Amino acid sequence: MRLFLALWPDDAVRRQLVSAQRAWLWPARTAPVPADRLHLTLHFLGEVAEDGARELASSLPPCKAPFTLRLDRAALWPQGIAVLEPSDAPAGLATLHADLAALLRAQGLRVEARAFRPHVTLARHAQGAMPPAELPAIEWAVRGYALVRSRAGASAGYEPIARA
Repeated sequence: MRLFLALWPDDAVRRQLVSAQRAWLWPARTAPVPADRLHLTLHFLGEVAEDGARELASSLPPCKAPFTLRLDRAALWPQGIAVLEPSDAPAGLATLHADLAALLRAQGLRVEARAFRPHVTLARHAQGAMPPAELPAIEWAVRGYALVRSRAGASAGYEPIARA
């Protein structure tokens, strides 16, 4: 199973993310992320055996200290990746990311070596896109996270398989 851990938005936050996505001016070749796939990745795990996925799902710790994530900056990253990101990531997010990294290591799962750069990807292939001049900040009250399965092929999409 191809898995990742993510902040999974509720319906209200998802609507705000879609609204922010629609505020951009997109070139024709842009591939916007479908609304039901918008999320903030905490850790990408890649392929995990079903028994490893079950073990991870059953051992997810709760979010120790709920926090508010303020997505207040629209950015166009290299390779045409359009994102929303916080200008200042809350300490609770860093703590959650670190706690989950420790859990993954303890279970023998891979943890990316590169620095965590929290963001929600809005679109790919967006070279030349124009972000909105003003963007209302999205205040995301984070109370938990999800273990998400990424499906390819005819049933492509993301499916939360466990929540904490």
